[in-house]
Amino acid sequence: MTTGENGAPLLLMTPGPTRVPDRVLRAGARPMIHHRTPEFSRELADAIALLAPVFGTRVRPMPIHTTGRGALEAAICNLFSPGDEIAACCNGKFGEMWADLAALYGLVVHRWSPSWERDADPRELDALLERWPRTKAVTVAYGDSSTGVANDVASLAKVAASRGALILVDGVSSIGGMPFELDEWGVDLAVVASQKCLMSATGLSFVAMSDRAWSAAATARLPRSYWDFGAVRAAISGPTPETPGSAPVHLVLQVAEALRQIHEEGVAAVRARHHATALRLRRGLAELGLEPQCPLLERRSDTMTAIALPSGVAPKAFRAAIKAGGILTAAGLGPYEATGVRIGHMGDIRAADVDVTLAAIRRALAGELAPR
Repeated sequence: MTTGENGAPLLLMTPGPTRVPDRVLRAGARPMIHHRTPEFSRELADAIALLAPVFGTRVRPMPIHTTGRGALEAAICNLFSPGDEIAACCNGKFGEMWADLAALYGLVVHRWSPSWERDADPRELDALLERWPRTKAVTVAYGDSSTGVANDVASLAKVAASRGALILVDGVSSIGGMPFELDEWGVDLAVVASQKCLMSATGLSFVAMSDRAWSAAATARLPRSYWDFGAVRAAISGPTPETPGSAPVHLVLQVAEALRQIHEEGVAAVRARHHATALRLRRGLAELGLEPQCPLLERRSDTMTAIALPSGVAPKAFRAAIKAGGILTAAGLGPYEATGVRIGHMGDIRAADVDVTLAAIRRALAGELAPR
């Protein structure tokens, strides 16, 4: 539990990690079980089976023992060879990060959609892929939590497929809280992480891949060992699913329990709740006179909101005041560090949490909350 300076619990309204429900915490507090036992295999199998509909796929998502950033790097290792060309959407910090990772591995990276103020444009991608016909893949963040954009993955995937390119999606801060249909949209690889919409502790990711992506992996020549997707796929495909090496047992137990909770509510209902929660927060912020950090965005994430503070309001002091009211928010990133604040509303966050947050923001703007 995250607490303030007075020891009182804080409501985590951040873009991850998010609040972990009590039942998920209890699952992670079970006595240790060995990762080569039928009991653990059943939990792992449940997690994989329950996660597939969240990805919108019939394939088995693979557990990758790393944070979301590690899984994005692993995607590069598994699908490409030195000198391969990719087109990386860079309209946010995490889109840029994926491009940087690819460049470190010796890929030729064509950076496109560089403005953090705008959505990725499928027409721009189509023109760029015509200009760069050797492009093997397109990378894009579905929801980039530096800006709050929700890029139109379905349209981008259609463009990529028409030009013979794969599309790889960073769904770390969006899958589980927003509609995602890997099979229907024609996505080739997608990544999600445990600490966001899956409302578990940090440290475990999952990757889902299409047959086209597996074909690319079969000829890829970049080195990989710990992150060898082929080894993971083989290990989870047997009658008693397991992992290639030692598993983070209690993270798997948490994710399995969190997914049970998601399915009890209903995957569609969870997505609808996230959308309603986002609208509730943004209406409340507008009533307080607060504007979006990136006002030109056409599609916005249902899992987090980035706001611009009024002139003369320092983000650090503003966040400290809200924290004094029991709410933890996140700093702006990149060019918005000096002017913005980010509010997460994903996973177990409900309408009542949004109302408490808005009340704290109202009091902070009025000067009624002072940092302790």
